[in-house]
Amino acid sequence: MADFPPDFLWGSATAAHQVEGGNTNNDWWAWEHAKGTLAAEPSGDAIDHFHRYDDDFALLASLGQNAHRISLEWSRIEPAPGEFSAAALAHYRRVLDSLARHGLTSFVTLYHKTLPRWFSDRGGWLSPDAVERFERYVEVVAAALGDRIAYACTINEPQIVAVFAHATGQFPPALNDTEAAAQVNKTLMLAHRRAVQVLRLGPGASRVGVCLQLAPMQTARPNDDADTAATAWLQHVMTDSHIDELASGGDVGDFVGLQYYTRATIDSRLPELIAPAPAGVETTEMGWEVYPAGFGAMLRRAADTGLPVVVTENGLATTDDSQRVRFLASHLAELKQAIDEGTDVRGYLHWSAFDNFEWNRGYRPTFGLIGIDRADGLRRVVRPSAVAYGRVARTGNLCELGR
Repeated sequence: MADFPPDFLWGSATAAHQVEGGNTNNDWWAWEHAKGTLAAEPSGDAIDHFHRYDDDFALLASLGQNAHRISLEWSRIEPAPGEFSAAALAHYRRVLDSLARHGLTSFVTLYHKTLPRWFSDRGGWLSPDAVERFERYVEVVAAALGDRIAYACTINEPQIVAVFAHATGQFPPALNDTEAAAQVNKTLMLAHRRAVQVLRLGPGASRVGVCLQLAPMQTARPNDDADTAATAWLQHVMTDSHIDELASGGDVGDFVGLQYYTRATIDSRLPELIAPAPAGVETTEMGWEVYPAGFGAMLRRAADTGLPVVVTENGLATTDDSQRVRFLASHLAELKQAIDEGTDVRGYLHWSAFDNFEWNRGYRPTFGLIGIDRADGLRRVVRPSAVAYGRVARTGNLCELGR
């Protein structure tokens, strides 16, 4: 008997700005090229997935995957307010047709961290008509592509957008304003609900969800009032407010996407609020603690929404591919246990399919099941972890990782 259901979705994920290349019209491209930027390097050509998507999807399918998550680049589709690109929509139709041709169930994220420059310049998610502008974009996407989208992910990590971009200044627009972060958090919840309503009108019958990054949180100094307050605030903005919103009723979608990487220790003395991993624990290239128990805990927390769960991101950056295999083994064991206990989980999408542009960190962190040789024409390099993961995807058995 297999460890996972026969209809379980196994795949991997990417995001447009991180893999396509040449997204010159969004706020992240501006951020990467600004004087004094926090970005280690510009995204440039990324991995040229914009042109190589068909070969990339064929490769993923050959490795046993049956699902794949992409994102649409809003700044390509709506390069100016109200001006929609037929060429960009036609491109994404070809991308989605390619996914189907290769037998990969499509997960399509409508907003994954990057905003058109015109939208950002008018205040981004703080502008008074932000939700209406997003709703109009979703209407156009739904009309053009809805019949090709199996799973629509409305917004990627709304809490990260709220906190990292508006409270801790790590992402554009680099604000340090907790009230602005709280406002953006609420705005993105509303934007999700509006997108659900639009997608319900068809064409197609996309299953709709929002993708939440959830992390167990603890205070760095339990007896310190500032740490306690910072932890309570982050716990509310990052986790509780979103779980409560999805559980509150009305049409909030068909599933919730869980994105899990590590746990967080909150230290109010740090501008970014999150402390480095403690000494002596296993970490990744990003400096994040490998903490599989937190994955099981967050699967159960996501299920508190009352919605089925799809793991839309889980993975690590490492130069040691054997660590990636161990990571998969420990985290998929947590996934199996959660399912065995009754948590309704429908699929697992590993982050990432390919090494890619990791935002402020640039190209140094290597998250991919498939490596990219940047010195050899962006050549794809299949890692042993990709093959091992494919064996699990084909059989539904965890023991395949150790073969």
